[in-house]
Amino acid sequence: MKKSFLLYVTIFSVLITLLTYMYYSKQLKACQDQLDKASNSSKKSLSDLQTELADANYFSLAHDDNAQNYFETTQNGKFIAYEKLIPYVTEKLLDYNQDPKGNPYTGQDQIGAQKFIINKVKILNHRWIIADYNDGEYWGEVLLKYFVNEDQSISFEIIQSVIYQK
Repeated sequence: MKKSFLLYVTIFSVLITLLTYMYYSKQLKACQDQLDKASNSSKKSLSDLQTELADANYFSLAHDDNAQNYFETTQNGKFIAYEKLIPYVTEKLLDYNQDPKGNPYTGQDQIGAQKFIINKVKILNHRWIIADYNDGEYWGEVLLKYFVNEDQSISFEIIQSVIYQK
């Protein structure tokens, strides 16, 4: 009786070990397949995102060689690095947000109690800027022309401004 009991226990434990091995090997294969699918889709997604970013940055001073060359060949022979120019121009434009009547380069007069201020700025090339503005209730966008003067000051000119309906 003791012999047959040990035989049954041995067979049972071998069977359980075999079934456990088969289960975990299938589980590992399924996880590996799932990881491969996720890896392939993330590679596709990464390349799609890189393409979208390149498309979005097509109109950007940082990626426009012709616009960058404009600052290398200024009239007075001074070189202006676009890496320093982009934050400098952005800062100068955003400084006008401190005006009590609002930023004059939004192209909008104050409508309510709040003033219009510029939130986001994108320098498109050596001459144009697009900016997003709001007063907390109304939102709009403005296209600006900018100039780097001889004394390294920046002057702005409104080309077109649009305000969205509520």
